[in-house]
Amino acid sequence: MYTAKGKIDQHELVTQYLPQVRRQALALQVKLPSSIELDDLIQAGTLGLLEALGRFDASQGASFATFANQRIRGAMLDELRSRDWLPRSVRRNARAMDEAIHRLEQRLGRAPEEHEIAAEMEIELSDYRQLLSDTNNGQFLPFEELIQEGIEPGAANRPSDPSLNNLLDSEQRQRLIESIDALPEREKLMMALYYQEELNLKEIGAVLGVSESRVCQLHSQALSRIRARLHEAEAGQ
Repeated sequence: MYTAKGKIDQHELVTQYLPQVRRQALALQVKLPSSIELDDLIQAGTLGLLEALGRFDASQGASFATFANQRIRGAMLDELRSRDWLPRSVRRNARAMDEAIHRLEQRLGRAPEEHEIAAEMEIELSDYRQLLSDTNNGQFLPFEELIQEGIEPGAANRPSDPSLNNLLDSEQRQRLIESIDALPEREKLMMALYYQEELNLKEIGAVLGVSESRVCQLHSQALSRIRARLHEAEAGQ
């Protein structure tokens, strides 16, 4: 691992950790839409490994293996975030969807059905489902990452929302749990299958009896409901 001069042998480390890059890429890819290429994840992970080589400081106490694995995974997640190319109109419609869901929940005292949300937005059900597909944009990141992003489409490329930056403290985590518990049963099951059981989209579709694209729509709708509830909780503080 070290050269004759006592320095880290970077070539040796890269050779040793490249299989780990591939393993992490494979583990992440199976949970993502088929449009995400394995080679893209491997390339991003390799760049993360090279960054780890340049930034590792043994005096900080962490092992290189731990540091490298964190940077490899982080680089892959950064690559996924960078793919957010949502047009301004889609982001605007996503906010309108959140607001429509919030109004309906206040009025109905329950989670609204899809056709009710579409009617509230004054669009056809087919257009509403297309909006769900558009706003999802393949962003199936680990749940903690989604929370840190504010669970908001495109949040990675915009200034963070101060009201959502500390969602992981105990009080706000409880609000998140309550928001998930309030989801319709099928969406709650979908979230549990993906984020807890770690099934991929095809497997979730088989359990729910729907297509992979429909799973993406349900995921987007569930996040919109969660956003609406979290924003309501923040406003009520």
